[in-house]
Amino acid sequence: MIKKLALLFPLAVLLFAFMPVKKKKVIFFGDSITQQGAQPGGYITRIEDLCKKDGLSDQFDFVGKGVGGNKVTDLFLRFQPDVLDQHPDIVVVYVGINDVWHKTSSGTGTDFDKFGKFYDAIISTLKKQGIQPIICTPSVIGERNDFTNQQDGDLNLYAKWIREYAAKNNVPLVDLRNLFLDYLRQNNPTNAEKGILTVDRVHLNEKGNQLVSEAMWKAIKQFK
Repeated sequence: MIKKLALLFPLAVLLFAFMPVKKKKVIFFGDSITQQGAQPGGYITRIEDLCKKDGLSDQFDFVGKGVGGNKVTDLFLRFQPDVLDQHPDIVVVYVGINDVWHKTSSGTGTDFDKFGKFYDAIISTLKKQGIQPIICTPSVIGERNDFTNQQDGDLNLYAKWIREYAAKNNVPLVDLRNLFLDYLRQNNPTNAEKGILTVDRVHLNEKGNQLVSEAMWKAIKQFK
């Protein structure tokens, strides 16, 4: 009996070594920036490329769940089918642009206190279900580097809240707001309103997608 077990043990080890590793499912949860991020050249497809470059493509699956025009309340309403029912391991939440932008563009933005309540409801649920959240500050609505974009004040306020929330609740943060501002201070000498990291003041161009992909991938690959 002992001899049989001794023969079977190396075989079991060998079989275990060749068993496929379960990939971690990463969902990107957001608005039209994320929706476009799943398209060719978008930040999600670029993250896939970075993952392959680092030799980790056997460890992650990336899924875009972005819907144009979404605010944090919209994310909350589709949270169950688009996120929880998909059984992800990691969820990257990138929201806040429309919550601010729509206040002036259509009068349908999200008040500051309401934003925090819905945001916390999403992140708290993820944590309770053992899903790893990664949260992002909203980037830009206009690329002027001297804080003369119309929504800079609100964007800074909402971004500050997200930073403080991340620190208080021990949630990994991708600070896109500061990342974009730093880049624009160095690379927008004419104080242009668009065309540096965005095509239209909000949605990302090639450089913007690359900047976001590198920052998000740095946060995600910690969980390999």
